[in-house]
Amino acid sequence: MKPPDLRLAGLALATWLSALAALHTSARTAIVVAAVAALGTVVVARVMARRTVPYGWVAAGVLLGVVCGSAATAARLVARDAEPLASLVRERARVDADLVVRDDPRAVGSTAGRPPTYLVAAALREVRAADGVRLRVDTRILVLAADPGWRALLPGQRLTASGRLAPARGGDLRAGVLSATGAPVPHGEPSWPQRAAGVLRAGLQRACAPLPDEPGGLLPGLVVGDTSRLDPAVDDDFRATGMTHLVAVSGANVAIVLGAVLLAARWARAGPWLCAGLCAVALAGFVILARPSPSVVRAATMGAIGLVALATGRPRAAVPALGAAVTVLVLLDPELAGHAGFALSVLATGGLLLLAPRWRDALRQRGVPAGAAEALAIPAAAQFACAPVVAGLSGTVSLVAVPANLLAVPAIAPATLLGVGAAVVSPFWPAGAEFAAWLGGWPAWWLVTVARYGARVPSGSLPWPDGVVGALLLGAVSVAFLVAARRRVVRRLAAVVAVAVTVGALPVRLVAAGWPPPGWFVAVCSVGQGDTVVIPIGSGRAVVVDAGPEPAAADRCLRRLGVRAVSLLVLTHFHADHVGGLDGVLRGRSVDAVVTPDWPEPAYGRAAVARSTGARRVPVTAATAGWSRVLGAVRVEVVGPPHPLRGTRSDPNNNSLVMRVHTAGFSLLLAGDAEGEEQQALLERVGAAGLRVDVLKVAHHGSAYQDPGFLDAVDPAVALVSVGVDNGYGHPSAAVLGRLARGGARVLRTDVDGDLAAVRTDRGLAVAARGPPREGVGKCPLSRSVICRQPVRVSERDTTTSGRASMAQ
Repeated sequence: MKPPDLRLAGLALATWLSALAALHTSARTAIVVAAVAALGTVVVARVMARRTVPYGWVAAGVLLGVVCGSAATAARLVARDAEPLASLVRERARVDADLVVRDDPRAVGSTAGRPPTYLVAAALREVRAADGVRLRVDTRILVLAADPGWRALLPGQRLTASGRLAPARGGDLRAGVLSATGAPVPHGEPSWPQRAAGVLRAGLQRACAPLPDEPGGLLPGLVVGDTSRLDPAVDDDFRATGMTHLVAVSGANVAIVLGAVLLAARWARAGPWLCAGLCAVALAGFVILARPSPSVVRAATMGAIGLVALATGRPRAAVPALGAAVTVLVLLDPELAGHAGFALSVLATGGLLLLAPRWRDALRQRGVPAGAAEALAIPAAAQFACAPVVAGLSGTVSLVAVPANLLAVPAIAPATLLGVGAAVVSPFWPAGAEFAAWLGGWPAWWLVTVARYGARVPSGSLPWPDGVVGALLLGAVSVAFLVAARRRVVRRLAAVVAVAVTVGALPVRLVAAGWPPPGWFVAVCSVGQGDTVVIPIGSGRAVVVDAGPEPAAADRCLRRLGVRAVSLLVLTHFHADHVGGLDGVLRGRSVDAVVTPDWPEPAYGRAAVARSTGARRVPVTAATAGWSRVLGAVRVEVVGPPHPLRGTRSDPNNNSLVMRVHTAGFSLLLAGDAEGEEQQALLERVGAAGLRVDVLKVAHHGSAYQDPGFLDAVDPAVALVSVGVDNGYGHPSAAVLGRLARGGARVLRTDVDGDLAAVRTDRGLAVAARGPPREGVGKCPLSRSVICRQPVRVSERDTTTSGRASMAQ
């Protein structure tokens, strides 16, 4: 096999990296870098004109790339930071703005019936401030909006919106953020391609509606990247198994569609140029179907690279085409240099062009059948190339990604093609569209199954430094391995080391105490700013108190603890941070009964609970003080509120269910979000002796609204605080934590220590922590095993004598 043509690789890489660096500096710095690189390019060119310089053209290409990337980005940064718009942003002025939508609105933050916030990428064309200032501009802006009128907007649509400007976070080309008030005012209809895309996408959604929730929500994501109905838990499983690229429009989608057209054209004996023309038509149609947003155009460009090789009859032309495509895309839109999706698309395409053919041929030389060699080489090459970026984003290296993607390969093309067919025929043949979607639902079900079981593999991923450092480190390791692996002895040594590590380390990881720790009798999960408390009552069964703010986080919590069935689910009150994750608790588990407070507010939370439980026919009981239930060796008793409390600082919080639990020889008090008023009422009704326990789940995320007398009366040995990282509420209160610690309690909090568990040991009561949560996805992304935790820290307290000895720190 001839070596790949890498003449444009240096130009593309330098353009990409210089644009990325410029996005995180300033226009002035980028201009200086471009000037220095331009001077270097002139010097190299003059030297090469006089004599031959080894790799001189490579050096010139790299310097020219730096000039192009830095200069193009500097020009955009100057426009982004131009006055007087920058002054309005700094002053957080209220404005009316004329906008052009650049991408589909994205809904975030919808929990327990609360309306979502819509993130809309837009181009800013005109700004009118309250003081009469009127500016015509051409820059980018991010719109944050709550009105449902933003949901149906299409890319390319013009509109007017009102709101307040605020500074952007930086690292991109957005001049600011507009917090919109009210609905947008559209101007005219979207373009015909966008209208056509809207009709086809809506038809695909209608065709998928009769399917079960999981495959029905996945199929539109596979076809056109429409994840509006995708189950968050399915999305989480795809992330854990390295399959998340399947639910975004990528070069793979384009390749599947073009491959089907190419196969049909070759079957009809069409020539190379006719094949390329048919593929070009199909490519244009797919762009219309998936909507010509920046991400779709990027994917189409990656797919068009194959057309270049096909039309020229030179497969080696694909690599220079990739370099040229990267250079052109970054120059047209320097912001792409900082997009993880762009990096994944380029790396995956590069892996398929550079690595997959060699690995396929190597496998065939060793006797592997041609089809099997192709099936093994393609996902392995794409995953290998993308691994550095994935590791930098997640802080883990997945060990199940290659086998999971290999198992997924047979289902991807049928699901995609059947989904495309359903979308195309939906406007004039709805029954045919539903039939095609039903057929496509079977391979989509297979993908869901692969992701679900792959995510549950013990030790399925390894910890790795996250961020840019982690990505660069794994990239360097990968390149070093590729260079060294050319020698047979290195390949054999690598195979021996891999087998030795797997055989030696994996059993240790599986047998060693992981999570939950042995002897645990209550766990407080790190689910963000919310509560989820779990009390085991048998093999795979538990009592669950509250569901946290998000379904995916609640589901991950119960998976980590091995909970397959819930005998009793208690929702202490109807705030979103306690009921928003209810669907995650219900996902794939039997729930025997749900208990809620008698207090009906807030109404949106109560309605959301009624919808979720009603859809699954789970009985719901409203409990008051005195209600109790015995489940195995666990006794649960509601002790508060002693009576309805009205006119307090927060009536829903002060009517939270407060429960006393007896299990494993210890007593627990789960205080919900009870504040000072309910705590005082409890102290008066129950008395200090009736409140004293070994373990306290601190009320209201450790907020300052606590009654000191109540905390003193409870006098816990262990105090567990469920609270989100950087929550913005000031939780937990340092004064509350200090009072608990001075009383002899060992205080742990989920934002610092991760998942928490109280443990029964031979020496008495102990408390264990799983490790600090990661920022981003549910505080422990991709976790289905112990890999995401720090070594378990245990502090013990002697409960066999006085029962009130101080904690050993």
